[in-house]
Amino acid sequence: MTPPPRTPTGVAGLDAVLEGGLTPNRLYLVEGAPGSGKTTLAMRFLLEGQRLGEPGLYVTLSETTEELHAVAASHGWDLGGLALFELVAAEAALGQERETTLLHPWEIELGETVGLITTEVERSGAVRVVFDSLSEMRLLAQDGLRFRRQVLALKQFFAQRGTTVLLVDDLAGSSGVPDRQLHSLCHGVITLERRTLDYGGTRRRLEVAKMRGARYREGWHDYVIRRGGLEVFPRLVAAEHHAPFVGESVTSGVAELDELLGGGPLRGTCLLLSGPAGSGKSTLAMQWVHAAALRGERCAIYQFDERAGTLLTRLARLGLDLGPHIASGHVTLRQFDPAEVSPGEFASMLRADAEGARIVVIDSLSGYLAAMPEDRQVLLQLHELLSFLNQRGVLTLLTNPQSGLLGSMQSHVDVSYLSDAILLLRFFEAGGRVRKALSVIKNRGGRHEDSIRELRISADGLQVGGTLTAFHGVLSGTPTYTGQEAPLLSGRPGADA
Repeated sequence: MTPPPRTPTGVAGLDAVLEGGLTPNRLYLVEGAPGSGKTTLAMRFLLEGQRLGEPGLYVTLSETTEELHAVAASHGWDLGGLALFELVAAEAALGQERETTLLHPWEIELGETVGLITTEVERSGAVRVVFDSLSEMRLLAQDGLRFRRQVLALKQFFAQRGTTVLLVDDLAGSSGVPDRQLHSLCHGVITLERRTLDYGGTRRRLEVAKMRGARYREGWHDYVIRRGGLEVFPRLVAAEHHAPFVGESVTSGVAELDELLGGGPLRGTCLLLSGPAGSGKSTLAMQWVHAAALRGERCAIYQFDERAGTLLTRLARLGLDLGPHIASGHVTLRQFDPAEVSPGEFASMLRADAEGARIVVIDSLSGYLAAMPEDRQVLLQLHELLSFLNQRGVLTLLTNPQSGLLGSMQSHVDVSYLSDAILLLRFFEAGGRVRKALSVIKNRGGRHEDSIRELRISADGLQVGGTLTAFHGVLSGTPTYTGQEAPLLSGRPGADA
């Protein structure tokens, strides 16, 4: 039996989560605390119906029509084509025998309220209906059993008319606890959640808690409320995005650096650049980006720490000018404020940029982790993100700043097992100068040198010296060079950048 066509909600990301939209002619519950975006979602649902030629009706118990028009105007919407039924102004509908001049929801008997709603639905010929909110119906019912019976009666009424209905519940009448019996009455349940972090902007996420007889993407999905409505970012599932690719080596343009990694890291892998601040992690990553851009390949850089302008100026002085490549579209550079971007929004943006990209740089891991509200989820999210890029044949360069400059160094989160190759950078002292050492400690893609080489970053660009054999204590964080001066890279004191 062919399933019925889905009814789009008007929110593209939510329709993707629902794998096309809602099953038509059913009753759905949209629940969430105040400020989570329920009214915005409900309006978008009716406006989408209007676009498709389906009449809509918004039944409001808790807000005036003036307030609804103000909310719509803030998103650039016009509700003129929708029927709005404000129960607080329904005196004429109840007859002149009422002595009151203004009828409040709690002053109307529940049976009369439901009667008014059904009459208005029949009069308007609505195919889509929004009922906002159930908290007012709970007050009118004053009894849980009576409330559920009326909801069931509404469900049967709407089913006979072939109407798709959204019941909006702000959870106020149920002490903030989801009504599980109400869940059982509805065909589907969409839960909206608003979370205030200790610092930074408010985070919002939604979950399709239930959808009878229909496939949907489970789990929580981040979303934001912007002018124009909700923007939902479906949870990334890497297994759904595999694309064939050739796992060839990616050269950096520096022969000695490529030799360390047996020709270069492979496409579809992750290279972790780990070391203390100032050791050259970002510059090394940009060396690969610059070489790829010269080959005409697309690259994407996500900058969490260093300001984009400072990065570009510094790279230009090193002979790695990315400005022309950004102008040509070969390089995309995005700067993020970790306090303002959610993991889902970042993953959605990266997914769009990764189409056709050959190299992706995340600089740095600590900045990315700062955008994660819960540490227990960060490794799962990062694993899915890296798996997605790997399956697209993208080389991911991930910088990992280690705490401390000298002595024992550690990372806040161990992500070494997620990386296919690890490039370790260290400072060392020789000849009265602070120098940089470079070594590969892991490469799943094939062979690699187990030697230690000197790294020099200057106005002449990036240079990798020959093998330095007389080293002790590199992994401890305080390497000591006991060899001769000859193998070291020459240069004026202070010339390094």
